Amino acid sequence: MKYDLVDRRCVVTGANSGIGKELARNLAYFGATVVLGCRDRDRGGRALEELANDSGNDRLSLVTVDMASRASIRNFVRQVTAGGAPVHVLVNNAAIMPSERRQGPDGIESSWATNVLGPFALSNLLLPTMRRSGDARIVHVASTLARDLDLEDVQFTRRRFRAVTAYAQSKQALRMLAWGLATRVPADRVSVHACHPGAVATSLFREQQGWFARALRLGRAFLKSPEVGALTPTFVAADPAVQSPSGRWWINLQPATCKFASDEEQITRLWRLCAEMALCDVS
Repeated sequence: MKYDLVDRRCVVTGANSGIGKELARNLAYFGATVVLGCRDRDRGGRALEELANDSGNDRLSLVTVDMASRASIRNFVRQVTAGGAPVHVLVNNAAIMPSERRQGPDGIESSWATNVLGPFALSNLLLPTMRRSGDARIVHVASTLARDLDLEDVQFTRRRFRAVTAYAQSKQALRMLAWGLATRVPADRVSVHACHPGAVATSLFREQQGWFARALRLGRAFLKSPEVGALTPTFVAADPAVQSPSGRWWINLQPATCKFASDEEQITRLWRLCAEMALCDVS
């Protein structure tokens, strides 16, 4: 893949490691102006230095953001859009898989806050800027591991918390939110897509223990590298052919059928729940 992105300004969350860093590296190689959204300033700074040196692109910047915090996301948006700066591409890549139930800064279960409410809020808060920027694109890095969404118990206050279940629920929700947003935004201004990077060896699973950790160790040889895992998200973020039609699900650089896209009632319920939990004024 090779694209000319010199006139594009791209925002990538979770860009200090794994898929996010390799995606940001690719966009930097293509000449884009890239904003690295990272929770940890030190790790983000090291990634920024590495990517700038590697790509020779001096139009990279770091802005810290905690995707589980409403206040942090709003501050991130203010910094990213300061002075009327455009945003042409937003890649919601940041995700976590905690081994036990925890609450984020806003008192919301951390995997739901980070993996679902964070991308929902960031996408909607950046939407006015992206509409003005023109020919813009939002990409959710999701997964084929998507199931078990319980809109009556998204925070696992009733169900027993399991890391894989919480992660799978969040990825189902993220895919559904892509379709929800795609139906609300004209595709000629902002198109919205979700993609599966594949099973990738990243730090996402570093907290896991027990049978799941053993299975990961045994299967590690069959997992993709972050460089390979970044290929489909890079394609969806950069290729002009992806822009229209909006609302597609991508696997291995190809559009695929998403079993969640047609459940309009469930998507509407999810959208309203996320708007209420994220305190976002959205349509």
